[in-house]
Amino acid sequence: MSSARRVLSASAIVAVPVVATLLAHAPDPAPAPIIGRWDLTVTGLDFPACAWLEVKQSGDRTLVGQFVGWWGSARPVSRVEVADGVVRFAIPPQWERGDADLRVEGTLRNDTLSGTMLDPAGNRLTWTGRRAPALRRPTPPPWGTPITLFDGRDLSRWQTPSANWRVVDGILTNVESGGNLVTRDSFRDFKLHIEFKYPTDGNSGVYLRGRHEVQIEDTPPSRVRTEALGAIYGFLAPSEDAAKGPDRWQAYDITLIGRMVTVVLNGTTVIGNREIPGITGGALSCDEGAPGPLMLQGDHGPVAFRNIVLTPAE
Repeated sequence: MSSARRVLSASAIVAVPVVATLLAHAPDPAPAPIIGRWDLTVTGLDFPACAWLEVKQSGDRTLVGQFVGWWGSARPVSRVEVADGVVRFAIPPQWERGDADLRVEGTLRNDTLSGTMLDPAGNRLTWTGRRAPALRRPTPPPWGTPITLFDGRDLSRWQTPSANWRVVDGILTNVESGGNLVTRDSFRDFKLHIEFKYPTDGNSGVYLRGRHEVQIEDTPPSRVRTEALGAIYGFLAPSEDAAKGPDRWQAYDITLIGRMVTVVLNGTTVIGNREIPGITGGALSCDEGAPGPLMLQGDHGPVAFRNIVLTPAE
């Protein structure tokens, strides 16, 4: 080796720790203010509509996330762009009418988001958003007196239902596709026991606080697990298949404390004390911090329920 090469090698050896030191002391970039979870209220449709957005950081420069519309499940957002105070992203359509991307644009001021959406059919909607609450409970709650929401006789604890909901031989029956059924009272944290039966290809759901759907479905093999029987629709997949199949009585035992949910299906724990990130499509209310009713989904076809008992937390 020549002396020139020896000098260059020595310089390189000295430079390496200097570069490493500079990198080690480089300040981390400040997190973007948009990062977090947001409950969105959407106007411009012919019904009250809620949506949900989560923005996360990927690496040190890219923002990604997930989005729930007024229908459907959580879908990934591959890139959230933030420039000159404006937030933008686009995602493929899911259950909306139209074939174009859903395009979202908004601004963040004083920890409040607002903006416009262009839906896949080309309709322009407006929306506002506020940060979703953490809903952390510091200690386990004491439990109150169980409430029988359906006793096999009448629907006195439920808001006036559409004609498709009837009591037939002591069973709460949705005889055909129609409206959903909602309790008169609202609840915050609770334990719920509910028994249900669906036909072949049946589809329904139990909305906790009117915002988080526990799926009821004769699940086909092709369905993604976050949309299967036992799932928190679009978010949390059941750990195993505990279904009995159509035309048989099955049971949910569900515990909801803040965002933490446990789902027991037919005696098997399929979701064990996991966090629900946000609202699911079809939510009645956009305010996750407020109490909400129990809602039984009836717009997908026939389904039957019995022995509905809710135990509220004190």
